Amino acid sequence: MITIMQKLFKRFFTDLFKKRKNLKMGLYGPPNGGKTTLANKICVDWLGEEMGSVSNVAHETREIQIKEQVIIKSNGKELAFNLVDTPGIATKIDYEEFLKVGIKEKEAKARAREATKGVIDSIKWLDDMDVVIIVLDSTKDPYTQVNITIVGNLQARDIPVLLVANKIDLRKSDIKKIQSAFPQYEVVGISAKQGNNMDDFYESLFKLTR
Repeated sequence: MITIMQKLFKRFFTDLFKKRKNLKMGLYGPPNGGKTTLANKICVDWLGEEMGSVSNVAHETREIQIKEQVIIKSNGKELAFNLVDTPGIATKIDYEEFLKVGIKEKEAKARAREATKGVIDSIKWLDDMDVVIIVLDSTKDPYTQVNITIVGNLQARDIPVLLVANKIDLRKSDIKKIQSAFPQYEVVGISAKQGNNMDDFYESLFKLTR
């Protein structure tokens, strides 16, 4: 027969385990929005090392990348999570995109297949995410089929979301367009490359996960 004291101990250790469990925090968005640049910035800030290579070639990240035990701190608070960098989401991946940047046909076709698999894996991984950061290029029109697809998938799963308007250091940046397109989410403007406004970004993560 379980006593009241045993129940209390069980609840205590269950709660303790839950608190220690690392969140899975996923970086999602279209290609070249700056997901890997942001992942690298987070990892350098808190781990002293980068997560992966950055490229101007679309779909350069074609596999899920994970950095475990990232711990950020702000105003006496601490947040631990596993950071998951995902391939850029696209509704269509054509090998000719790779030909345009000087990649030979055989490799271009292989990359296109890998990128397509990466997109499928990214969508599958949504079911494992506790929090998602959508990284958008703030110099581009946010009203795209890809962005609407990403947001629709997240709303269907009821996952907490933070929208990052990246590249605010560029002249054509327009955060208000992103805020207008997706008013249901908080939008924080940053430059992952230059490190602008990262303090606000980290504070937004704490608000999203409390």
